[in-house]
Amino acid sequence: EAWGIDQPEMEVMCATNSFVATALGVSKAGATPVLVEADERTYNISPDAILKAITPNTKAIALTHLYGQPADMDAIRNIAKTHNLKVFEDAAQAHLATYKGQPCGGIGDAAGFSFYPTKNLGAYGDGGAITTNDKDLAAKLKKLRSYGSTVKYHHELLGTNSRLDELQAAFLTEKLKKLDGLTETRRQLANIYFNELNDIDGIILPFVPEWANPVWHVFAIRVLDGQRENLMKYFDEKKIGYNVHYPVPIHLQECYKSLGYKEGDFPIAEQSAKELLSLPLDAYHTAEEILFVTNALKEFFKAEQVEYVEKYAAKN
Repeated sequence: EAWGIDQPEMEVMCATNSFVATALGVSKAGATPVLVEADERTYNISPDAILKAITPNTKAIALTHLYGQPADMDAIRNIAKTHNLKVFEDAAQAHLATYKGQPCGGIGDAAGFSFYPTKNLGAYGDGGAITTNDKDLAAKLKKLRSYGSTVKYHHELLGTNSRLDELQAAFLTEKLKKLDGLTETRRQLANIYFNELNDIDGIILPFVPEWANPVWHVFAIRVLDGQRENLMKYFDEKKIGYNVHYPVPIHLQECYKSLGYKEGDFPIAEQSAKELLSLPLDAYHTAEEILFVTNALKEFFKAEQVEYVEKYAAKN
């Protein structure tokens, strides 16, 4: 909206496998989200898919650094420059993540951060922030967040009440001082997963490009051969927490039925939605807790292998 991308004929690209909030932001501004496919390895928005979906009405790319993994920013910025598009980073999961040494949230034209309590930098209630190096955009955003006003009782824009309250700001200021250490802990725990699970045939571990330094807001594995539901039941028995990010791609959500997408339009996003499983990973976990999860995974797939061999032997 602050960019004037606020009419239905104006299109903004979003990855269909991200959380619905990215697309909802486009819709709330009055523009139309155009959903595109994910990269098969990183699950971030695919630059090739962006290129295929560009039309004369395309005005911006709203990418998500999904799970705290940086998107391919050079490729995306090159596309944006060629086609005169704005680049908005949804960095809600990517506090302190870097792309080629550059911090996520400072690479595009503007970025949004979430301070929801479960985020890497979380408040004790809802909150968020926008970053940009565009002074004019920043000035307009400040008006929009406070009833469209900079002078009390004088309203220049149709704004809203979207200010971060002082109590949340105080909490976040203190937590920010610890964010470096908490992020390093997340990375150390993620390394345990990589080291312990790299020889299990039934899963695919996250792929990290050489230019990325993720922050592991989510550690999502692919569970192959239709075994995700069985593994989830096994985790329930072991009292191990897990999550699915996200079970229904945006193009199949009821609220976006009017966009005209159908099942089968985005096979990578749809298949990953059926297979991805988020393992426990938080800066407050211990190494012993993560090892408990890895041992449970090893036990599960060992049992599955034994069952397969026994069934094969019975048939022959």
